[in-house]
Amino acid sequence: MLVVLYAAALGLSVYLALRPEHFHLGAAGVLLVLTLAPVAFSLLLGGRTRVLIERVEELTRMVRSFTDLASLSDDARRVLSRRNDRELLTQAIEEDIANKNWDAAMILVKELAERFGYRSDAEGFRNKIEAARAETMDREVSDAIAYLDGLIIQRRWDAAYADAARLLRLYPDSPRVFGLRGRVEQAQRSCKEDLERRFLVAAKDDRPEEAMALLKELDGYLTPSEAEPLRELARGVIGKARENLGAQFKLAVQDRDWRSASRLGERIIAEFPNSRMAAEVRGVIDGIRIRASQV
Repeated sequence: MLVVLYAAALGLSVYLALRPEHFHLGAAGVLLVLTLAPVAFSLLLGGRTRVLIERVEELTRMVRSFTDLASLSDDARRVLSRRNDRELLTQAIEEDIANKNWDAAMILVKELAERFGYRSDAEGFRNKIEAARAETMDREVSDAIAYLDGLIIQRRWDAAYADAARLLRLYPDSPRVFGLRGRVEQAQRSCKEDLERRFLVAAKDDRPEEAMALLKELDGYLTPSEAEPLRELARGVIGKARENLGAQFKLAVQDRDWRSASRLGERIIAEFPNSRMAAEVRGVIDGIRIRASQV
């Protein structure tokens, strides 16, 4: 009987609470019924139902929170909802900043300002995002330029030009990448001028082998028009280098230094393949190789 009365009172209270004109009366009834629930169940079942009573008390607290919220005006509920949404939104912005999702963070900042009206907070987040993005980009650009400088030092000009173009595509907003192609061009031009000067000095000082080595390296930098003034000097350097190499080869053969003769003969064939000297060396190189292998 007690259970039936309790259920009836609870049902009536809930019914009244759902009707706007009797909301406060029904809410008070629900609170009263749920508050007395532990006493009713204790009388009905004795002390063996502590767990059940605790659950009923928890339900009472939940209903009280519900009725407290339901009793608020629509404006008050919107304020509470806005606060919760703001907390979720700011948390999402912080996560995007930590993950370097700058564009996604900016979209949420715009939502925070325009939809929820927290313009001051939104401006603070904008400044934070821009500062974090600038710091990250500056660090990435520094690392990329260091890599480009490594290509320049190695004289890998094609790779350096390609990398400079790539950086300009990746970081179009960074002023540090605008002059990178010019940086590569200047380095290449300086390298060419240095090689040309060293070649001229070696040729003047009658160091044909050094001049020959420099000439080979310089050949990759000169256009036909740039190479024309050096053509006669290059012929002289090449002739002297060939003559010196030939003299060293003949001396090695006369001294029966077959290993040196074999090495010098291979150089003559590789460096001056169309010369008369190379043809002469080809006629004897096989025998020299055999003797060199027997030493």
